[in-house]
Amino acid sequence: MKTIDELLAEGVDGKRVFVRADLNVPLADGTITDDGRIRAVLPTIKALADARAKVVVASHLGRPKGAPDPAFSLAPVAARLSELLGAEVAFASDTAGESAADAVRGLAGGRVALLENLRFNPGETSKDDAERAAFADRLATLADVYVGDGFGAVHRKHASVYDLPARLPHYAGYLIATEVGVLKRLTEDVARPYVVALGGAKVSDKLAVIDELLGKADRLLIGGGMAYTFLKAKGYEIGSSLLQEDQLPAVGEYLERAEKNGVDIVLPVDVVAAAEFPDLRTKAPADCSTVDADAMPADRMGLDIGPKTCELYAAKLADAATVFWNGPMGVFEHPDYAEGTRAVARALVDTNGFTVVGGGDSAAAVRTLGFDENAFGHISTGGGASLEYLEGKTLPGLAALED
Repeated sequence: MKTIDELLAEGVDGKRVFVRADLNVPLADGTITDDGRIRAVLPTIKALADARAKVVVASHLGRPKGAPDPAFSLAPVAARLSELLGAEVAFASDTAGESAADAVRGLAGGRVALLENLRFNPGETSKDDAERAAFADRLATLADVYVGDGFGAVHRKHASVYDLPARLPHYAGYLIATEVGVLKRLTEDVARPYVVALGGAKVSDKLAVIDELLGKADRLLIGGGMAYTFLKAKGYEIGSSLLQEDQLPAVGEYLERAEKNGVDIVLPVDVVAAAEFPDLRTKAPADCSTVDADAMPADRMGLDIGPKTCELYAAKLADAATVFWNGPMGVFEHPDYAEGTRAVARALVDTNGFTVVGGGDSAAAVRTLGFDENAFGHISTGGGASLEYLEGKTLPGLAALED
């Protein structure tokens, strides 16, 4: 795929450059709580603006139902982007209508406009090829060139990600180039030992990547809610912990295959358990205790890995040459259940290997828990996209950028 450096070498002075970014930031009462995804695309936007392009930025935010919804407006993102760029960003109140056309028409070289949430238009996410194409046609009238830099959306076959690049000269932005380069290091000639830490709530979200990693990784460390389906498959009592019973046969088969392949699947040896899920609004102290993984009371649920597991996982990560981590080890949003996630993050910081934090909640946890982002080899902006790449899937947004 062609890169933004090639575009800049060709010259963009006065050209309208459409940048598909991923500005899907978390909001609380209209306030951005983590601007990591905005900062991640800044190098691309700044490079184009410095070269006097007319930069038209577009993104989705959340999951509106194909119609305008103030709760999912990108207006707060426009304000934050203006602050980070040190220049006002023109904000269009629609996606491809009169406001968008006016905003783009009013751009001088070196200035930036942001369109309203693309998912306010049903054509963006439509499964109907014609409806999606029609929206892509409208977006194409706003630009002369396309730059794909929304890595967190490249696994979606959406109009602005998949259909629009076919209508314009297209290039990969700096973020996508970086993300793809990192993922190649995780899939091609990987430095070993290669250790993968997987957490999060549902084992079903990770089955495909586990299936692929059983032939590539040396160790898999399992935490989060998904760990209890693994423990149940081994015959353990898990109380009222999260369980995906329909996934037990697959998990059992993976445990058997890992043993045959010499892959070390490491499960919690102790957990922090409580009678009920914590209140994440008040974050009041929880009535919790640490129990061995094979001694879970029937009336309790596991909400974090325990201290012995933290030590075990740190030891399993210590000599790693390559680490990929996706998914928290527990309910890290509550201080009583954050230590497992903190321990894994700290172990990644301490290792001398190449460490990748695979986006999503893992990236949010790193920032929430106060770690220096520069202490990790790479923090991805796309958890779902990273996982699908590691599964060996073709990602529509990357395929669309290839010549």
